[in-house]
Amino acid sequence: MEHAVTAKQNIIKRLYDWVLHWAETPYGTPALFILAFTESSFFPVPPDVLLIALCLSIPTRSFYYAFICSIGSVLGGAFGYLIGITFMDTIGMKILAFYGFNEQYTYVQQLYMKYDAWAVGIAGFTPIPYKVFTISAGAFKISFPVFIIASVISRSLRFFIVAGLIYIFGKPIKGFIDRYFNLLCIIFTVLLIGGFIVIRYLF
Repeated sequence: MEHAVTAKQNIIKRLYDWVLHWAETPYGTPALFILAFTESSFFPVPPDVLLIALCLSIPTRSFYYAFICSIGSVLGGAFGYLIGITFMDTIGMKILAFYGFNEQYTYVQQLYMKYDAWAVGIAGFTPIPYKVFTISAGAFKISFPVFIIASVISRSLRFFIVAGLIYIFGKPIKGFIDRYFNLLCIIFTVLLIGGFIVIRYLF
């Protein structure tokens, strides 16, 4: 069991390094889009890794990279939704099981029961991978339009906050992001939950 876990960690580490190397090539932008798309449904490495590297390489294009990342992530989220609503028993469960996300799947189910599709907004700022939310949204037949709106809001906020910090503060902010990103996510999650509760009752 430990050997299998170590092997999986080594694979993810190699994928992480492979993702980072695209920042040093002319294909960094399309690679960012593809990474953001695939991470929303099955790929293990989050797009923040490449986003930060690209923003640091050309800070003046930080918001452009955040925009590309947001588009790719939302479209990928729609693909994850498709997997959940059409192939949950075959492909969807296998993806979740591969990453050991069964417990997170149960937790996300509770969030959807409580907040409906607006729970997707929480996904943008929690350590729980976005793919768990997208596949689960399809499996639970959550409202697709609201799912897309919540995805656009949450994913854009996440990526534009990272891009904005780098645009304003430059390279020195990288250490801060690496160290306190999860804390920032928790703070924004609390704020978002309050906002989504208000939206839920308004609509």
